[in-house]
Amino acid sequence: MKKQLSGFIAILFLTACAVQKPEQIIKEADVARLIKTLSSDEMEGRGTFTPGIDKAAKFIENEFKQIGLKPLDGDNDFRQDFMVRRIKPETILATVNGKTIDQQNVLLISDLPSSGFDQSSGNKVILIASGDQFIQKYREITAMKSPVLVLVDNQHAQMFKRLKDNSSRGRIVEKQNQTAAAVFILGESDAASYKVSFSNKIEELPLFNVAGMLPGRSKAKELVLISAHYDHLGIVKEVDGDAIANGADDDASGTTAVISLAKYYKKLNNNERTLIFVAFTAEEVGGFGARHFSSLLNPDDVVAMFNIEMIGKESKFGKNAAFITGYERSDFGEILQKNLAGTDFKFHPDPYPTQNLFYRSDNATLAALGVPAHTISTDQIDTDKFYHTVNDEFETLEVTNIHATIKAIALSARSIVAGTDTPKRIPKLSGRP
Repeated sequence: MKKQLSGFIAILFLTACAVQKPEQIIKEADVARLIKTLSSDEMEGRGTFTPGIDKAAKFIENEFKQIGLKPLDGDNDFRQDFMVRRIKPETILATVNGKTIDQQNVLLISDLPSSGFDQSSGNKVILIASGDQFIQKYREITAMKSPVLVLVDNQHAQMFKRLKDNSSRGRIVEKQNQTAAAVFILGESDAASYKVSFSNKIEELPLFNVAGMLPGRSKAKELVLISAHYDHLGIVKEVDGDAIANGADDDASGTTAVISLAKYYKKLNNNERTLIFVAFTAEEVGGFGARHFSSLLNPDDVVAMFNIEMIGKESKFGKNAAFITGYERSDFGEILQKNLAGTDFKFHPDPYPTQNLFYRSDNATLAALGVPAHTISTDQIDTDKFYHTVNDEFETLEVTNIHATIKAIALSARSIVAGTDTPKRIPKLSGRP
């Protein structure tokens, strides 16, 4: 009897979808309106900890309210507030073998307000040689619980400079590690004697996701997440008189998809599983919004996650096509494609495996916990000349492509939303991605 009832519910759901085609609810003009607003100069690039991101959050909250979403259980509104700390180096002095090291060649990674050590302190000295995997060693070293001096070969100068620039803008941390202090010095290979001292400026700052829900009818405890990040780079170095990194594709396009899909499923009003629509903050500075959000969930309750990232231009597969990161890790993509039978749209596996995109977006935290959490994208990341520049503006987008992709997601998700398909779990990852 239960099986018959489940089948009957599925028939009703699919019939309703057939009556209410996505294009009847998801209008291309409205898609353009949303992206234009989110990527306008008024939003100032939606940089983390700026007035611009607060404006964007208010806009998304208002859209959720007009659609008729409900706040998440236990919340009074759509804004999900939490605090992080920003740590900026104030002073750092370093000498090696009696030579004072140029500030540009010293990188400090420490959560301590101030500290220092020398060759008599008993700390480790580690060499990152020319053939070493710099990022792998960097991660291992910054996870250590005791002070360390790191000598970096000049071969790694480019990556060193990138990390140095990031550090100078301030590292964001959820919790301070009061015991660690790593000092990286570029261009030195021996440290018979050394001395370092430093101080940091530490600020506690607010962040906020924007999240709403449509409670499920028969399977309310089973959650389907539809997400994107709404932050971007904010105000950056001026290029030809423009200093606003508008982030139209990255990721106003994905945020627009989340809002549009919320409107679509609210109009259908027949979701058997609970749908959560969330715009994450702070993806660009470490994925803190997604990590905080994930910490509030039981991952076993999450059936699937549709994370949407950069759908503003035609993919390398041509029109009516997108790719899914981690396609091979579950049958999520196969289910979506099955639901698109009879249409021209096709989902492909990620064509950029060397970019490690699966663990570079907001799906990563829940995917590491076993959730079939995947990112849908159309971006040609290997040739995208607008990525992370001031030129990522509305005028560079193909709204027709965005509209087609959103409609395809709406159709392809229907059996998961209806509770008749459940994607296979992803093998859990030990440690943070």
